[in-house]
Amino acid sequence: MKKSDIIRGWGRILGGYKPMMSIEITRECPLRCPGCYAYQPEHLGDLGPLRTLADYKGQQLIDGVLALVRRHRPIHLSIVGGEPLVRFRELDVLLPRLDKMGVEVQLVTSAVRPIPEHWAGIKALHLAVSIDGLARDHDVRRAPATYERILRNIAGHTIIVHCTVTKQMVGQADYFREFLDFWSGRSEVRKIWFSLFTPQVGEQAEEILTSADRSSVLDELARLRPQFPKLNLPDVVIDGYIDPPKSPEDCLFARTTLSVTADLKGEITPCQFGGNPDCSQCGCLASAGLNSISAHRILGVLPIGSIYRISERIGRAVNSISGTSDAI
Repeated sequence: MKKSDIIRGWGRILGGYKPMMSIEITRECPLRCPGCYAYQPEHLGDLGPLRTLADYKGQQLIDGVLALVRRHRPIHLSIVGGEPLVRFRELDVLLPRLDKMGVEVQLVTSAVRPIPEHWAGIKALHLAVSIDGLARDHDVRRAPATYERILRNIAGHTIIVHCTVTKQMVGQADYFREFLDFWSGRSEVRKIWFSLFTPQVGEQAEEILTSADRSSVLDELARLRPQFPKLNLPDVVIDGYIDPPKSPEDCLFARTTLSVTADLKGEITPCQFGGNPDCSQCGCLASAGLNSISAHRILGVLPIGSIYRISERIGRAVNSISGTSDAI
């Protein structure tokens, strides 16, 4: 992120706004991945399961997304789903428009469909491809978005590989080394990210890592960093995984990101996971990084997170007096 974006973002924060936005651009997805938080019954709370939600297509979707961006003026927009490439025709119009508006866009996809070649020329577009471990595991969990299809569909593009670590990957000798060796060797890959599976409170999913699992994975990835420069897992993120936010109210990422439902009307709360996420087991990459940063103290006295909380209250008071609101 550019220095000017950081300054702009803090200016927004001081006004009580959320400088980051995430939009579930569609409820549709051809995959049925185990453990996918977006399709858990509690994800949208009283709004109902994602697949029952109305969503938009065509010009209505284009106009709706642009209206949200103009209204909230985010410096960073994550486009998620469902599977965003289901709406590739609409994205073909939206992405160049957002680029001209100066909005950095992260498109999170399974790469189950071909990515249009000309998207490689959109400067502000960052493609993050979700890959669930080695091919022997991924191809079962994420069919039809198999390794073979992903490699075919990302040709000519530059991508970020995003792997969410689950219980199934733990305890297999050299698993992460083999994963990093494969994807680091691909010319299309510029970065490799690792998140840890984040459950809901009381969830009993097979994907859930134990405390010992989390420590073991982080230790192993830290040891592998010098050998794989594309592995983007700085100490600040590891620290955030070790000591995650105690609640969404303590999570700087949750408090600075507006997450919007596929009907472009509702807000996903308390964070992008929705429902009642178990913060003690949070494995969100963005949350880990920002939480650790928020604990840093300006002049060794006041934590950045405290500054945000104070400025947020001031911003809300100003908005109340002026009659403005950042509600969807």
